[in-house]
Amino acid sequence: MTPPLNPSSSILIIGAGTWGCSTALHLARRGYKNVTVLDPHPVPSPIAAGNDINKIMEHRELKDPNSDPISVAFETCTRAALNGWKTDPVFQPYFHETGAIVSGHTPELIKHIQEDEIDPTKSEHLVKLKTAEDFCKTMPPGILTGDFPGWKGWFNKTGAGWIHARKAMVSAYTEAKRLGVTFVTGSPQGNIISLVYENGDVIGARTEDGIIHHAQHTILAAGAGSDRLIDFKNQLRPTAWTLCHIRMTPEEAQQYRNLPVLFNIAKGFFMEPDEDKHELKICDEHPGYCNFVPDPQHSGEIRSIPFAKHQIPLEAEARARDFLSDTMPHLVGRPLAFARICWDADTVDRAFLIDRHPEHSSLLLAVGGSGNGAMQMPTIGGFIADALEGSLQEELKRVVRWRPVIAVHRDWRSTQNRYGGPFKVMDFQEVGENGWTKIVESAKSRL
Repeated sequence: MTPPLNPSSSILIIGAGTWGCSTALHLARRGYKNVTVLDPHPVPSPIAAGNDINKIMEHRELKDPNSDPISVAFETCTRAALNGWKTDPVFQPYFHETGAIVSGHTPELIKHIQEDEIDPTKSEHLVKLKTAEDFCKTMPPGILTGDFPGWKGWFNKTGAGWIHARKAMVSAYTEAKRLGVTFVTGSPQGNIISLVYENGDVIGARTEDGIIHHAQHTILAAGAGSDRLIDFKNQLRPTAWTLCHIRMTPEEAQQYRNLPVLFNIAKGFFMEPDEDKHELKICDEHPGYCNFVPDPQHSGEIRSIPFAKHQIPLEAEARARDFLSDTMPHLVGRPLAFARICWDADTVDRAFLIDRHPEHSSLLLAVGGSGNGAMQMPTIGGFIADALEGSLQEELKRVVRWRPVIAVHRDWRSTQNRYGGPFKVMDFQEVGENGWTKIVESAKSRL
């Protein structure tokens, strides 16, 4: 039976990343007085996916209101998130509604976008881009200077742009603390070693310093590291993506302000330079990397186990520069100022997993961002709080439920309908020691 819940109930959140901070904030706003968050790193964690200068935020209305349940649920979440980015004072300063371009460079990719990504009949703000000149005109002169070989795209001017994910996460953390949430971060005091059980239920977590943090309700929101703490029955696959920064001059950073996001679904994307360090973020697009190694926690079974690294494979750097050669060739030769791999957890169907554990009624799971978690920051904590209270709306509840049945014969190397790179999931184990960038500036000094 689900334990009773009231404003005085002790609630433990494991993970102080995007979803953990959002959940802490929403619980505090609802009047819960005894909320504690554990994380092995101070906020913002250097390994959190949300510790990033920018992420894409885009809400698209469905072509068909009777679409599949996963699409309907995702639209519900992004619609709520967009409203949160626009109206919630904790998050509103960090949303830049500059618009977004989605594009492809082969007939197959362009057809996919037309059929699955956009609906030209439903938006007067959608502009079709047919030529290199069309792309270049979406930004001030001198920014897009490439030939855009084979590219075609659509420019969505409203309901889309980018978020400063790191600042938004810190803002949520700061407000949650102001409202009374306790954050225990850093190692060993915030480093969770294991969940703690009693009579078959979860009663809290043990940290590296030996302390047991008891709680009537525990929320596991540790992102790609979540399956190190409990068996998800193959429902989560830690998957990583790659990002890099190019340093710009202050004058260039000013020139590149307020630009739309430019996203090619198989080559990569970029957003305007960070206002603090004047660095332009470039991502190559691909189905993801895994780190397939024998897992001692699962009898030596081959699993993808996350690790932190503030470098990227040289092949990823080459893909990022290929994207630049098509779009901004004047930047192709610039050295990288920063790079990192960025982990998330993929569910089989890429729908979130927000549900009580079927065997441990005090444990709520809030995982499976599947590459779309950061944009949900303003409101995902509200949906998680709804699940804790047993009031999550039915169309979401059906989709984000505990569902190991669909993971029984999981293809761990499935691309999950993602494009780019070699059009397959890659393995960090196949990247040799000399196959990584060697950017000198340390991540620690920057973060």
